Amino acid sequence: MAESIVLPKLGNTVESAIILAWHVEVGDSITAGDLLCEIETDKATLEVESSATGILLARLVDVGEEAAVLSDIAVVGEVGESIDGLAKVESAQHPSPRPDVGTEVDHAGEPSASPYDDQSRTEAIRISPRARSLAQRKRLDTRGLSGSGPAGRIIERDIEAALQNRQSATPVAQAMLDSGDYRLGEAASSRVKKADLLPVAEARAVTEVPLRGTRKTIAARMLHSLQSTAQLTLHASADATALKALRVRLKNSPEALGLRGIGINELLLFAVSRALPQYPNINARFENDAIYQHAAVHLAQAVDSERGLLAPVLRDADQLSLRKLAEGAQQLAEACRAGKIRPDQLQGGTFTVSNLGSLGIKSFTPVLNPPQVALLGMGALQLKPIEREGEVAFVPHIGLSLTINHQIVDGAPAARFLQALCHNIADIDLLALG
Repeated sequence: MAESIVLPKLGNTVESAIILAWHVEVGDSITAGDLLCEIETDKATLEVESSATGILLARLVDVGEEAAVLSDIAVVGEVGESIDGLAKVESAQHPSPRPDVGTEVDHAGEPSASPYDDQSRTEAIRISPRARSLAQRKRLDTRGLSGSGPAGRIIERDIEAALQNRQSATPVAQAMLDSGDYRLGEAASSRVKKADLLPVAEARAVTEVPLRGTRKTIAARMLHSLQSTAQLTLHASADATALKALRVRLKNSPEALGLRGIGINELLLFAVSRALPQYPNINARFENDAIYQHAAVHLAQAVDSERGLLAPVLRDADQLSLRKLAEGAQQLAEACRAGKIRPDQLQGGTFTVSNLGSLGIKSFTPVLNPPQVALLGMGALQLKPIEREGEVAFVPHIGLSLTINHQIVDGAPAARFLQALCHNIADIDLLALG
């Protein structure tokens, strides 16, 4: 009997996922536990294993489409079994003559200058990614084409047939069409000439990027953060003389100590982890009309990845040595960039640090990561004029920007935390010995 495979539950906060790739073709044998597909949640890229053994009869979600948690994504059974009411894409009973995965729907939008541009669709068109790519390369207008795929979907063979029947063109006109810089005019003759073509420069200047996956989640959370909290940012700077000196010592330390890879970012995370336990009102979360002040420091760090901004959490950071903290922070950051971070590693933070110093930013206004009540932004090292014994000296300082939820944290306690953190950074060499 045919059996549906569902998208498994992926954590308490994950509601859906996007199919990135299928690893089993329709008609192939599969065993329970085999890798079925790769998915992308709003937080991580994960692998999904088959929960059934048999023949893959249908894939119910195409590459690039979003599926809800616990919804059916595939059907496994024996060849010839009925899957009516389950399969919406190619199946083992009605296979496509060529591999052609994916169904995408273009929605109506403002017409552009080119009838061949996806953004100029005036009606929804069901077309597979391979067919879409071929049509775009050949500048073929797919409006009005009849698809031979399931549910009338346009697939690659439909595009190839349309290209064969398309009006012939002179060599010059064909080269201009293939370049993508020109389109066919409305009054083209039976044999297309250069004079029949119109430029499409304006249409090529616009790229539509669907808001989905991680970027969609980030957009929603940033808006919710600003709409639901009273955010206030305080700015300060800390003497970074000892910070720079310690970084040099670590870089030149014996390799056996394992300290050479500790950079400025890890030293700053260490300073933060040692300051937070003295300020439980900062190391806190605001949920369900209650403030939860944490004794443990679960330190989140903002990481820039190809999938967007992620904030993996280093648990019990205040209990880790400098080396262990640095190793943990670097491993989490690398997992984010490689798309291997787990959803549970992105949850439960009590305080977040965002460092834009490497990009030359002096100071900025970080946006809170609710339900956390505070977030620290770190800027670049800059020389700052300081008066010492009647003379002006230029001393390296690092910019610090602390955003708080002013509903929960008052300005003075936040300023005291910043002051303590500045002292920690100024005495980082002594702090590391503790």
